[in-house]
Amino acid sequence: MDAPRPPSARAPFRPAPIGRYAGAVAATVLAVLSQYVVPSAFPATRVLYGNLAGDLAIVYGVPVLAFALLVGTGPLRDWHARMGRATWEGLRWYGLLFLLSLLVIALLTAVYLAVDPGALRLLSRENPALAQAQGNPWFFVGFSFVIGAFEETIFRGWIFGYWRDRGVRWFGPATWTSALFAAVHLYYGTTYGAAAPLVFPTLFLTGFAFAATYTFSGGNLVVPSLLHGANDASAFLTLIAPVAGVAIRLGIVLVGVVIGLVQFVRPPSEPLRPIGGFPGPAPGAPAAGPRT
Repeated sequence: MDAPRPPSARAPFRPAPIGRYAGAVAATVLAVLSQYVVPSAFPATRVLYGNLAGDLAIVYGVPVLAFALLVGTGPLRDWHARMGRATWEGLRWYGLLFLLSLLVIALLTAVYLAVDPGALRLLSRENPALAQAQGNPWFFVGFSFVIGAFEETIFRGWIFGYWRDRGVRWFGPATWTSALFAAVHLYYGTTYGAAAPLVFPTLFLTGFAFAATYTFSGGNLVVPSLLHGANDASAFLTLIAPVAGVAIRLGIVLVGVVIGLVQFVRPPSEPLRPIGGFPGPAPGAPAAGPRT
């Protein structure tokens, strides 16, 4: 009987054809955006869209089913790999890019103050997600981690992770899939109108941070899901304890920034390399954390 092959000797994974992937992405976008269009166009569907179970079945169930059938679970195969490295990379990328998003927002705010200061008043409108959670905020604090797991599996695991095995550098897919992730949060645009550009940089850069975590941990989705969940949970926690909600988010960011500074001051002897099918680092990629 032949001895089992070590993990390093696994046969290379062959991704699904690009047409099937495109179909799954299209189904995902249509499912997510349908919640903004279908109930108003077809009032009878509000029976489905007007409750949490129905919304989840459409917005997350349809994408999961589409990718499972058309693409398969290959991009998710290392979902719990290298937890130590994934934690290091996840905190670092999230902290540094969240800080970058604050700087971008500050610059955009200065532009608004110079060009159209009245638009900033639109930011006082109530966030629809927080409005929905006011009746039972503790439920949404906990449920944020379920949503984080679904969204990371779909957007980082499947939509971004598909490119891991196609021999392309990670930076391009990370950029456009993060832009897609930000764009499908359409309710920010409809709520904040002309001031919406102040919201989307954070969505884009946190999505990019989670894509980088997937890349440099070799496919881990647990850490991006937990960070995503903590990010959302801290927002819902502000409905109960505003100071605690803000402190938790900024605390995670601070830890990530400290890790990033440690990497800068004491870079490792070996440069950072993506793990898996991505062929190499993007220009200017930061140095590696501990290997686990």
